[in-house]
Amino acid sequence: MRKEVIMPKIGLDMEEGTILEWKKKVGDKVSKGDVLAEIETDKAVTEVESALDGTLAEIVANEGDTVEITKTIAWVEVDE
Repeated sequence: MRKEVIMPKIGLDMEEGTILEWKKKVGDKVSKGDVLAEIETDKAVTEVESALDGTLAEIVANEGDTVEITKTIAWVEVDE
């Protein structure tokens, strides 16, 4: 089953974030806590960690893309 990875809301004023770098690529195994991507907000650079165990199935937002909070940036095929 696929589960989405969303652009997290890091601060109260955050409305969007920019994908700086994907640390994992499609097909990579991921575990809870693994860093998937590095994002930049208007105030900081931070990491997006996986909340799931599985395989990175699809990257929706590319490096350089600016994405609104709660929008899908990737999909993980979860381990059953």
